[in-house]
Amino acid sequence: MLQETGDRVTPQGLPYKNLSHFVNADGNYIFCRYWEPSKPPRALVMIIHGAGEHSGRYTEVVTLLLKQSLFVFSHDHVGHGQSEGKRMAVSDFRIYVRDCLQHLDLMKNSHPGLQIFLLAHSMGGLMAIYVVHERPDDIAGVIFISPLVLMNPESATPLKVFCAKMLYHILPNIALGYMDPNWLSREETQVKDYINDPLNYHGPVRVRFAVVLLNALANLEKVLSTITTRILLFHGDVDKLCNISGSYLFYEIAASSDKTLKVFENSFHQLHKELPVVTEEMFELIEKWLNERLLPIGTGQV
Repeated sequence: MLQETGDRVTPQGLPYKNLSHFVNADGNYIFCRYWEPSKPPRALVMIIHGAGEHSGRYTEVVTLLLKQSLFVFSHDHVGHGQSEGKRMAVSDFRIYVRDCLQHLDLMKNSHPGLQIFLLAHSMGGLMAIYVVHERPDDIAGVIFISPLVLMNPESATPLKVFCAKMLYHILPNIALGYMDPNWLSREETQVKDYINDPLNYHGPVRVRFAVVLLNALANLEKVLSTITTRILLFHGDVDKLCNISGSYLFYEIAASSDKTLKVFENSFHQLHKELPVVTEEMFELIEKWLNERLLPIGTGQV
């Protein structure tokens, strides 16, 4: 999806005229990725990545989905990867959700009649919840990997939350700290890959961004109770970034009649990049779950 770009370039200096992208409501150029199966697609799957990373970090997941003849698409959120925007800084979480809806509409219009599934990780899971809340009839199901529903209690104590909200009005750009890459996976090669990936954000989490997340989470419990879409939830029980209690809460109060929660013992945050024993089991569960919910080609959208 190329649009007129003029001389606009990515933060890495690559001209957008040579790259798939769309322009969001604020005029930012949003970098996109598309993976088309060799056979006619059975459905669409939108991957919604997490904070500080980018859409290119889902190769293993994409390979799995392509084998099932699914058309996969994704984009780097504003301020992430190869998209424009100040790094990890938005005025409102709604901007992320709005851009997801825009991309969703573009694909829905170009591939009418196909079911649309979401696969969302971490902060992307929080976006997906709001996407489904706003467009329940458009989404056939959502796969959540370690979704952000509740902050880690160690990093979001009542005192820290109070201080962050006070600093937001005085020093919104002050650094609160850094994310430890060793919290992502027990697979050392994956941790090194994350550290060496220049498209990832390796700077500090700032007050402004933390408060944006806190505001998005503030009324989430009311939203969760409205979710009726089919959901598959995965979480590691030693995740230090997104509190597993959030997935338990989501599973408990979501109104979906078709919902599944799978907890992986001793596993960290990026389950799709965990030890092989974890990733293999999770990918098998994803494949089975999708196959049981995919409509035969030509039968139309649910």
